[in-house]
Amino acid sequence: MSTPDPTVETLFVTKLYRAELLGAGLNDELLAACLAAAEDDEAGQIWSEENGYPGYTSYASLDDLGWRFPAMKALVKQLDKHAKAFAKLLDWDLGDRKLVLDSLWINVLEPGGFHSGHIHPGSVLSGTYYVSVPDGAGAITFEDPRLPRMMAAPPKKKKASRDQQAFVPVAPAPGSVLLWESWMHHAVPLNRAEAERVSISFNYAWR
Repeated sequence: MSTPDPTVETLFVTKLYRAELLGAGLNDELLAACLAAAEDDEAGQIWSEENGYPGYTSYASLDDLGWRFPAMKALVKQLDKHAKAFAKLLDWDLGDRKLVLDSLWINVLEPGGFHSGHIHPGSVLSGTYYVSVPDGAGAITFEDPRLPRMMAAPPKKKKASRDQQAFVPVAPAPGSVLLWESWMHHAVPLNRAEAERVSISFNYAWR
């Protein structure tokens, strides 16, 4: 009697959610809003310079983007819809609480700038909407969350399938929004473009 063939089961899947939000004129309005903030937000300019941010971010200065810019308010409405859809895909039981947009900030990354690897503590969903992504700006890269525990594991083959790789780059386009669970370690490599890379990042909390 022959023994059954071995079976392989996939466990602990990590999901990345992507959607395209190319609304009529919305991206142009968002670009104008981002550049206007970068020009006028002196507190953000100072914070960016003091903290070595290569360009401008409103991360530590503006918490009312939806009030300041109608395009931001329209963006938030779409983000709320996609955050809800992603939570459903993740089979989350939210109980009597709900996902709430906790923070929203602008990033204007200069040529030569990058974001080192990090997570978003205190949130459950994080993401980025991409306003302007010039050629050479670089793809966001996600790291296998098991990597610190792999110890003496052999490296992956160069031709390993995407779902087997330790580092996975994702190339966005203007109008793309990416959503991931906030514990996912991610980084943005060097902006090798000759123009600024403009994006809007955000976090959702469970409240």
